[in-house]
Amino acid sequence: MTMTAPNFACKSPVCSSSLVGSSRKSGIFNIRCSVSVSPDSATSARPWKVSDARLVLEDGSIWRAKSFGASGTQIGEVVFNTSMTGYQEILTDPSYAGQFVLMTNPHIGNTGVNFDDEESSQCFLAGLVIRSLSICTSNWRCTEPLGDYLGKRNIMGIYDVDTRAITRRLRQDGSLIGVLSTEETKTDEELLEMSRTWDIVGVDLITGVSCKSPYEWEEKTDCDWEFAEDRTHAKNYHVVAYDFGIKHNILRRLASYGCKITVVPSTWPSLETLKVNPDGILFSNGPGDPSAVPYAVETVEELIGKVPVFGICMGHQLLGQALGGKTFKMKFGHHGGNHPVRTHRNGQVEISSQNHNYAVDPMSLPAGVEVTHTNLNDGSCAGLAFPARNCMSLQYHPEASPGPHDADSVFGEFIEMMKRNRRNV
Repeated sequence: MTMTAPNFACKSPVCSSSLVGSSRKSGIFNIRCSVSVSPDSATSARPWKVSDARLVLEDGSIWRAKSFGASGTQIGEVVFNTSMTGYQEILTDPSYAGQFVLMTNPHIGNTGVNFDDEESSQCFLAGLVIRSLSICTSNWRCTEPLGDYLGKRNIMGIYDVDTRAITRRLRQDGSLIGVLSTEETKTDEELLEMSRTWDIVGVDLITGVSCKSPYEWEEKTDCDWEFAEDRTHAKNYHVVAYDFGIKHNILRRLASYGCKITVVPSTWPSLETLKVNPDGILFSNGPGDPSAVPYAVETVEELIGKVPVFGICMGHQLLGQALGGKTFKMKFGHHGGNHPVRTHRNGQVEISSQNHNYAVDPMSLPAGVEVTHTNLNDGSCAGLAFPARNCMSLQYHPEASPGPHDADSVFGEFIEMMKRNRRNV
């Protein structure tokens, strides 16, 4: 039996190849390929994206990548986020101001973006670092691809980079300052020098993300997304919310519990707050170092004991300092929607959404202040209470956007604290 080899021909205008012979005994085909190279073919555009960006870390490592979104040069602190979903909520969380967010989930962009999932009116993070950028979107709510969204908001992004290797480096060495650049005119040495001469510690990042004037918030969690319909509604409890970088879903959850909400800037005087005689005060989440905003600590000091207070994330850290405690910078912080937390009052474990690089030192707190929650990953303080002065706080995000809803009931606890205080007045 004999076999005649088929005749293949490449139709490429650049490369023509043909099958010129075969060995009937071995079954091996010999192919001769002739390539015609034009004088300018070396500079012609490739049909695929090539590496055009660099992430230079202060430890001297250089990571080649492909860019999407905006171009240019940006500096920030690199942190990793372990959330599996919710990249749009992460992009619009003001607490990420001054930071590059590296997603450990490798595939990002497949659901695109939509305006319903935003946690603030803009993106405040310095940049986005991912492993694989989806080439298409497949969600019925999508209104825009991720790359276009970031480009319009002047946010840089890179992909095709080894995010697992960078994450291991951050876990070993701690958060690192990095410079992200698409500019070929800047040398690696220049970018490295930039990373080593910039610092995020001691920088007031709250002022840049806070609102500029007070406003009323009325929007509740949409009925299609409501997950706690059996909650007890508050009755006309007025809450003043200090905006240190507040997320929209924190406000929606309070409104869904029946509160009337007035949002005020981070620098709003405590006397002006007391003039409206609120039932409670919320100190919100926000970016950066709590020690860099002594004016906010002073405001908290002036308000605790006069009105029931609830602090979330940055608000928790500010409350800790106002009560006489100290805060410190963590090695690489907590960023993600899967952090286990033990509630001391009932022993239950919640899976929580967290985003912070600083923590309260529980050993520095005065008598009467109790640690109510502990992070089970590293034993750090995740919640405080001072019953004698109607104060409570959480280091994590009970609104969970993105993340699990285990801690939503804490909004009801805040309502109960305001209710008890009203009865006792």
